[in-house]
Amino acid sequence: MAHEIPVKVRFSETDALGHISNVSYFIYLEEARTEFFAELGFGRDIKNWKIILASASCDFISQGYYNQKLSVRTGVSKIGNSSFRVEHEIKDAESGELIAKGQASAIYFNFKTQRSEALPDANRRQLEKHLIREASHHGN
Repeated sequence: MAHEIPVKVRFSETDALGHISNVSYFIYLEEARTEFFAELGFGRDIKNWKIILASASCDFISQGYYNQKLSVRTGVSKIGNSSFRVEHEIKDAESGELIAKGQASAIYFNFKTQRSEALPDANRRQLEKHLIREASHHGN
């Protein structure tokens, strides 16, 4: 996995049990994904946004806590004609302990026609640079 962002767990992202709320993990994954997409050339302008999610999942491996420094890494596990799948790992930034892992299936989408479109060659080439060679953690 090539793309990485840091995350520091805020108090508001924890639950009554004192660990990271499950919904917060999806926020971390979304932040990592949107930064990754921008780096790949998909852009940041919401008026020209071309990516929608078909699915997203997260497996909770270990507990995370308030004020913990995390690292979210993102790579690409599959590229289709108009879609691709990204894989994420959330680790403790200091120990490297795996906290959670997730994936999301994204579609290159035309909002005017309300249909998927083929990935542009430039975006496909960028995705291929981040292709993970080992099998997906979900066994797909």
